[in-house]
Amino acid sequence: MIAKIDHIGIAVNNLEEAIKVYTEALGLKVEDIETVEEQSAKVAMIPVGESRIELLESTSPEGPIAKHIERRGEGLHHIALGTDNIEDILSDLKEHGVRLVDEEPRIGAGGSRIAFIHPKGPKALIELVEQ
Repeated sequence: MIAKIDHIGIAVNNLEEAIKVYTEALGLKVEDIETVEEQSAKVAMIPVGESRIELLESTSPEGPIAKHIERRGEGLHHIALGTDNIEDILSDLKEHGVRLVDEEPRIGAGGSRIAFIHPKGPKALIELVEQ
């Protein structure tokens, strides 16, 4: 079951500069900064109520965030939906013929189990995050 919007991912060229807007101008606080090697990204999580903003900076010119910025520029990258059972959601999506980026969960920021739904179906890149 989908429980909530876990976070909204925003691709940025410079993580430190982007963080300043959220912390200095908006008064929010960074919860955590980490590097997710599998995704070639440095990630900052900023809580906003029950959800978070995830700022993503590529650590490699060949990484998915760098490629996204090259094609579309900085900005919205994905919407992450929280679930208590990622395998059930993936199974339901497969049964409905929804195209997936990840057939099986993998590890994302904060050690969470994640999987992506291909944007062709929902018209946006959707990340599933097991909570």
